Order: sequence, then structure tokens, then C-alpha cells
Amino acid sequence: MTRDQIRAFFATLQSANPAPQTELEYSSVFELLVAVLLSAQATDVSVNKATRHLFALANTPQKMLALGLQGLESHIKTIGLYHSKARHLMQTCQLLLERHQGQVPRDRAALQALPGVGRKTANVVLNCAFGEPTMAVDTHIFRLANRTGMAPGKTPLEVEMGLLQRIPKAYLADAHHWLILHGRYVCLARTPKCWQCSVARFCDFKDKTPAP
Repeated sequence: MTRDQIRAFFATLQSANPAPQTELEYSSVFELLVAVLLSAQATDVSVNKATRHLFALANTPQKMLALGLQGLESHIKTIGLYHSKARHLMQTCQLLLERHQGQVPRDRAALQALPGVGRKTANVVLNCAFGEPTMAVDTHIFRLANRTGMAPGKTPLEVEMGLLQRIPKAYLADAHHWLILHGRYVCLARTPKCWQCSVARFCDFKDKTPAP
């Protein structure tokens, strides 16, 4: 894709959805961190279903720790890898209290020092909670970047760096959401819905899928 095509790609997505949001449900930065940590290899729908009950009881690090490990597990057992996620979440809550006065830090290094928080999770928190122009590369964004020719890469980090370099600054703050939503509902992994894609004319994907 050329830079003009990329600009048109995002202008079109912005026109259709001017203020894209994550589909994870949260009402504080801490709840966002918890939801993103739990969402690894799980759907947003399954995470939201669990956190609605969890956050009603424990929406701060102190309250989360008060649940105890088994108590926390009982609320998130419907989510994949819940044993390790519960352990990481309890450790993270402890560190938030010890190092950050119970607040989620607005710093990549500090975020990634928390158990269970990798680069992708840190990017989501920095973007959604603090408005940083970061790019959290999940499976959808990795697929889109390569399929469309927007920012081909062999690793998530390579794709992330490519997207940050090629996406116009005017669109960067929301680009992460537009790409995820587009990959989740239109540019599907097995059979992309090219026939109903509003940005198909801008991308380099050669084998466009015809209407069924």
C-alpha cells in the first residue's frame, strides 16, 4: 500500500466510525488493565461476562487481593488460562500497591514490569486509558497489516513498528481500534468479506473474495 492509500483507508474507516472504542467493558484504568490481562487468548465477550460480576465486588487492587486467589479464580474460571491469569493478577495488584500507590502507571516499562503484562497489554492500556498513540498488535492487526500490504512483518513487533511509521499521525490514536474491529468483523481470517469491505479498493490483497 502507498501512503496515499493508507491515508484513504483510515479516512474511510473514520468516516464510518469517528470514535471507535474497545469492546472490553471497564470504568477505570485499573478495570481496563484487569480486562486486558484476562483477554489474552480469550474473547472480549467472555471477559466482559466474567468481569461484570468481578468488578461489582472488586474494582481496586485492595479489593481484588481481598478476594484471595481461589475467590478470584471462581469469578474468572470461564476464561481460558484462568489459573495463571488469576495468579498474575494477584501479583500485579500487590505490586500496584507496593510501587504505585494502587494506581496503574502511565509508563511502558512500569506496566511491563507487572506480572502477565506484556507489550501488547501495555500498548492497549496506554492507548485506551491515556490516549497514547500506541499500536497493540493482536492476531487481527497482524493479519491485516500483512494481508493488505500496509505494514508487512514476520513478528508482532516488526508489524507494530511498521504501522507506527506508516499510519498518518492524524489517525494513529484510533488506528488500533479501527484495525481490530475491521479484522474482527470484515477482514476475517479464513474468508475475508471483501465484497462488503469499504476499504477493499485501497489494499494490496490480490485474491479478493467474491460475494457468495
